[in-house]
Amino acid sequence: MPHIPTWDSLHPLIIHFPIVLLFVSPLFIAISAALRPPKGRPYMITAILLLLLGTASLLIAMSTGKAAAKVVERGGAMDAVLETHQNFASETIVVFSQLSIILLGIFLLPRVLQRRETRLFSTVLPLTFLAFYFGGIVFLVNTAYTGTRLVHEFGVHALISATTGQSTASPAEANNRISDDKP
Repeated sequence: MPHIPTWDSLHPLIIHFPIVLLFVSPLFIAISAALRPPKGRPYMITAILLLLLGTASLLIAMSTGKAAAKVVERGGAMDAVLETHQNFASETIVVFSQLSIILLGIFLLPRVLQRRETRLFSTVLPLTFLAFYFGGIVFLVNTAYTGTRLVHEFGVHALISATTGQSTASPAEANNRISDDKP
């Protein structure tokens, strides 16, 4: 029976969810803005859900990343890149949390005020919002880039022992752990 991965080894799996969700959301905003009200509403609802799920999955990814960072062998230039990655991740969460609130406001304000949806709220504000959204994408890309540097320049990755199911930070530790388990 397959083992259940430890929290610190889940970061490589989890991190791809927010990246994809947050890159797809603006496509639905653009489609919604291109359509006349109320035809664009389902696309805007989809965009909001993708943005909220992406933002929530950023929080999970940060939690798994913090756990993974605790077991990583540290030293030299890798420490600076890891710190930069963590800082970008924190800033990215703040940016996308704010963007989520703004998009919800754009969508809900006409309904709260019991006003008919106008082109201002269905087209102008969503397209203006996309300009700010692409600023958030810059944070997301920088976070991903520094994470990629950790993996490809410094060899940081979560290893899972085939026999114990425990994660470890370095190939040497994994090889020692696996060879210790052999008879």
